[in-house]
Amino acid sequence: MYILFEGVDTSGKTTQIELLKKVYPNAIYTKEPGGTPLGYELRNILLHRGLNSFQAEMFLFLADRAEHYENIIKPNIDKLIISDRGFISGIAYAITNHPQLDISFLLNLNRFALENTLPNLVILFKTNQALIKQRMGEKKEDSIEKRGLDYLLKVQENMIKVLKNLDINYTIIDSSNSIENIQQQIKGLL
Repeated sequence: MYILFEGVDTSGKTTQIELLKKVYPNAIYTKEPGGTPLGYELRNILLHRGLNSFQAEMFLFLADRAEHYENIIKPNIDKLIISDRGFISGIAYAITNHPQLDISFLLNLNRFALENTLPNLVILFKTNQALIKQRMGEKKEDSIEKRGLDYLLKVQENMIKVLKNLDINYTIIDSSNSIENIQQQIKGLL
């Protein structure tokens, strides 16, 4: 079962994945971007150096996604795979940065990168401005987080829009709920 955890930074997805590692120690845990050696290098470029061309940025994310699929998802598809982010984020960030982009076009590119293998379930962690501010605290911001709270909330809105454009199983979890209650919800889903 391939499960994708989606949400903007500080929404709680990574915390929940860390807790799941104790419950499902034999699952495959991964992330995008950065789940492969190539992905790690691309993640550093994308999050810390930035690019002048949005097309180059988008294609680097797609390259990471294709490499990630080929090396992590495809060989383990018969196991429980939990990924911290994936194509939903990729599309949402792309259309937030460039609203003229067509969701269908981006979905087709991502389906190509994923050999048309979509997750069995997407769990989206929905947050709000106050919670993002509180959780950001002293955290060092990367180039994406520096774009601001309104930007992150627009990305979240676009994640929901992307999910509604897909025929895919998904659930939305309220990130303001307690860590324990969220963990129980996720265990119930799994």
